[in-house]
This record gives sequence, structure tokens and C-alpha cells, in this order.
Amino acid sequence: MGYCGKVLRVNLSDRTYGVEDLDLGLARKYLGGRGLANRMFYSEVDPKVDPFSPENKIFFVTGPLTGTPTPTGGRYMVVTKSPLTDTIASSNSGGYWGAELKAAGYDMIVVEGKADSPVYITIEDDKVEIKDASHLWGRVVSETTKAIEQEMPPKTRVLAIGPAGEKLSRIACVMNDYYRAAGRSGVGAVMGSKNLKAIAVKGSGSPKVHDAEALREVVGRCTRKIREHGVTGQGLPNYGTAVLVNIINENGAFPTRNFQKGYFDGAEKISGETLAEKYLVKRDPCYRCPIACGRYCKTNEIEGGGPEYETIWAFGADCGVDDLEAIIKANFWCNELGLDTISAGTTIAAAMELYEKGYIKDEELGGVCLKFGDKEAIVEWTKKMGYREGFGDKLAEGSYRLATMYGAPEFSMSVKKLELPAYDPRGVQGHGLQYATANRGGCHVRGYMISPEILGVPEKLDRFSIEGKARWVKLFQDLTAAIDSLGMCLFTSFALDATDYAEIYNAATGSGFTPEELLEAGERIWNLERMFNIKAGVSPKEDTLPRRLLEEPMPEGPSKGYVHQLDKMLPEYYRLRGWDEDGNPTEETLRKLGVE
Repeated sequence: MGYCGKVLRVNLSDRTYGVEDLDLGLARKYLGGRGLANRMFYSEVDPKVDPFSPENKIFFVTGPLTGTPTPTGGRYMVVTKSPLTDTIASSNSGGYWGAELKAAGYDMIVVEGKADSPVYITIEDDKVEIKDASHLWGRVVSETTKAIEQEMPPKTRVLAIGPAGEKLSRIACVMNDYYRAAGRSGVGAVMGSKNLKAIAVKGSGSPKVHDAEALREVVGRCTRKIREHGVTGQGLPNYGTAVLVNIINENGAFPTRNFQKGYFDGAEKISGETLAEKYLVKRDPCYRCPIACGRYCKTNEIEGGGPEYETIWAFGADCGVDDLEAIIKANFWCNELGLDTISAGTTIAAAMELYEKGYIKDEELGGVCLKFGDKEAIVEWTKKMGYREGFGDKLAEGSYRLATMYGAPEFSMSVKKLELPAYDPRGVQGHGLQYATANRGGCHVRGYMISPEILGVPEKLDRFSIEGKARWVKLFQDLTAAIDSLGMCLFTSFALDATDYAEIYNAATGSGFTPEELLEAGERIWNLERMFNIKAGVSPKEDTLPRRLLEEPMPEGPSKGYVHQLDKMLPEYYRLRGWDEDGNPTEETLRKLGVE
């Protein structure tokens, strides 16, 4: 129970599909969602596969709690091999699409091969069709979604790529419900490489659970905890994720001008408070979400899903821009074109510094400005990036490949080629360790150390200290792997703990997991991902940070004088993981965890 027990496998090369039984034993071992899809991907796909080849596969997978009454139980994952990082990619999204897939009776969709022309998939319970998408190819996400909705029953949920995915931008994302995104690792480009424009789902059922009464009780208790917590009951509902703008800036960890500084003088102008005051229309929750951090915003020109904290930072402080309306426009175009807002903004920021340092010349830019602080520039370059027009063709490759084209990879603020998010690790030491060791590259949600180091949840840690941080990072990484696999939102972890998650999982599925076993499943998932990456040729030596963050002391602000002390934490992290001194999982560790 909790699981539907069905896998829809679609072969685009011959335009066929089949329905398979879910391996429930494997599902419970890896929980579902991210863990289960990664395990199946590990078994089915050569780690050295070209991400854009037909032999690469793409999994759209829910968790056992997706589509149930569980608070925030609407999450799904997109799993494939990343064209940006060459690591295993598992990108998470909310909205309603994942819950609708469960309502149609499937735990996941596995897409194989490549269509010889653009197609989209429609699913109405057991009715599955692969349709011609020539009329949709080239259209932005909102146009694509509306066109498919007109062909389908009411309340159909649509997942789609925009022109960026069609043109194989390595930072293209998968969009659903208009402006929810499986944002990171270039997963949208893999859809584009398969000529797959969209997947539309309409279901008439709902997933069955093991003990509805027990689930109702634990869901009620956990929902109260979420609503009563300061972060999930006040900060996020009132101001969205952008509530962090002033908080992180005041701690001197708000990366500015491509991480040259950690404090932005214009932070108040682009804060969550300013967004709420000037542009907010309404809160916009995902499926079964009591937090409702999503923002629906409107300017004089556009309206739609508002920018998240990371987006505001990437197009704002990182590009030296303090105009919130321009940031909202850039976010709008990322949603329409299907671009990862973090990678898009930070790639523009890297280009701005390359221009500032003389690497990029005016004659390459077609008359468009590329200077820090130019509000029109962030909007224009976002459009050109999405369509691969002019210099935008280089930007579409991401910051690492862009900077490498000019012989200056050190100006890419990335880990394993994935652009870093909105926290300067010189001011949050544990968070920097998890950046360096995250399996998909520079990621803030694979162990959110901002929680204890700045927000004081579940307890306050000294953000400049390195003592005990390796243990905290491992714990948070294992926990977030489990939450992703269950189908819940990571924001619930501000208020809930492993005991809560185990109780919800057990009530829904009839399993008897202890909190320790739940965390062990997360550890198993983490090691499996690590092994895939090593076999793919991603060296443990890539567990590092950009040279600037390791060697250049923060020049000013509350984190002034600090560099990141990665070398002092990494050996302890490897030891706690049960890996050798070079960062390779030992046979004993893999055997203990049952990673095959």
C-alpha cells in the first residue's frame, strides 16, 4: 500500500509502451522516489552513456507518500544522467503532476529511446498514447500546457519542456503545472534529446494506504507541528523562500557579483518583504501543502509564478542587480523557456565577471550589455540563452563550460559543473562541505546545513566552526535522501524528524521501519549514487569547491576574513561515510548497506 505497484515503460524509438509490476521488495529497500529510480537506473543504464544518446533513460518517479493525504505529499523526481555534470541526476518538483500520476495508477514512468520526430505522451488511467507534437515544438511552456489542456479532460496535469530543452541547453529544466520546476542538472535537455515535448496525466483514482486511520492521526499531528513551527508556520507562509534574503545577507553569506563578496547593499530592495509588499497577488501551495511558500506575482507587464529565494539571488545579488521587477521578468522567462533559474543567473554572473576581466569582448555580444548591475541585461541574456541566440549559445552550456572556453574555469562558481546556490560557504562551513560532497554537484538541498548553522534548527551551530560538521552533513544528506524518496517536501524537515517520517511511511505502507532504518535507507541511496558517479568517471577529487572560496578571504561584511576549510573536514567526512581516504566506498560499507 502507498505504492500503486505499476511502472509505465515507454519506448519512443518504436512508439510502444508496456505496464510492469513494481518490485515492491526493491521499493521498500530504497523507499521509492529518488532512491528506487536511482537503483533501477543504476541497473539499466551504462554509467558512461552519453546523456544525449537514445541509450540514456529518463525516469519520472513518485514516492509512496505522493498523492496520499500526507502534508506536502505531491513531490516527484526526474532521474537521468545529467548532460551538465555527467553525474546521476535526480531533480525534484512539486505542484500537482506527481499526485496525478499516482491517481492514474502508476508509481513511475520510464522513458527509453528517441522519437524520430517531436512527440508528447498522454495518460488517462490505463489509456496511454504517444502523439505527434510538431504543433507544440518551439512553443513556450505556458502555450504548450494550454494547448494540451484543451485536448484533455478538465484538471489534466501537464509536464513539459520549453525551447531551452528542445535546443539541448545543458541547464534546461522540466516544468509542470506552468511554473513548478524539476530545475537542476539539465534534465530538460534529456527530454529534448529524445524529442519528447510533454507528458500529460489525468487519473480517476487515488493510492490506497495500509491503515487510513493511523495515517490520519499521524498526518494531523505532523501538520500541527508544521503549522506551529516558526519557519514553516510563519516565515515561509508569509514571505516565501525569499524570507531568507535579508537573513543570509545579514550573516555575510549572500554571494554578490559572482561570489566576489558576501554582502549586497541592495538586499532590502529585492527581499521577500519587498516582494510581498509590491508584487504578491496570492500564496500558491503545492498538493496537500500547509506551508504554501509558493508566490503568485504580478507586475505591470507580466504575472505568474513568482521568484524563489535562489532565483532572486541568482539574478539579483550575484549579478549586482537590485531591481526586483527585472528579476521577476527574468524568472518569468526562465519558466517559459524552461531554464534552471540558479544556473541561468549564475552563468550570466560568471559571464559578467569574464567580461569585467577582459576575457569576453564587446564584439561577441551583439550590442547587449554584460556588465554587473545592468537590469535589462539579465532579462535579455535569459531570452538569448533559452533560444541559443548569439552569445546566448555559449551561456546555454552553463558556467563551467563557458568559463573553460575562455581558459578561465576558476570563474565558474560550481561543483562538479553544477552552479552553486545562494549561500557563500566561507560564511557557513558545514554547508560548504555538503556542497563539495553532494552527488549531483553544487546543491543546497542535499543536506541543508543552513538550518542549524544560521536558522538554529534543530539546534544552533557556530557557522564558522568546523567541529562536528562532518557528522551533521552526513546526517542531513541521509535524511534528505529519504525524504526525497518518500515523496515529501524537504521543508517539512524544519518541523519534523526521522521518527515522524517513519511513522507516516509505516501507516501508509504497512512497513515497520524504525527511524534508524529510514536513515540507513538514505545512506544506502547516497552510496549507490556515489558508486554510479565513480563508474561514470566522476572522480572523488571533484569533492572540492571553487578556488576563490578556498583561497580568497571574504573581503568585507559579517564573514570578513574567512575562507572555507574544506581540507580539514573532508577526511573526517570520508571516515564517517565508511569510505577510503580517497573517497571511494569500501566493499565492507557497500556490503553492510546492501548496495549491489
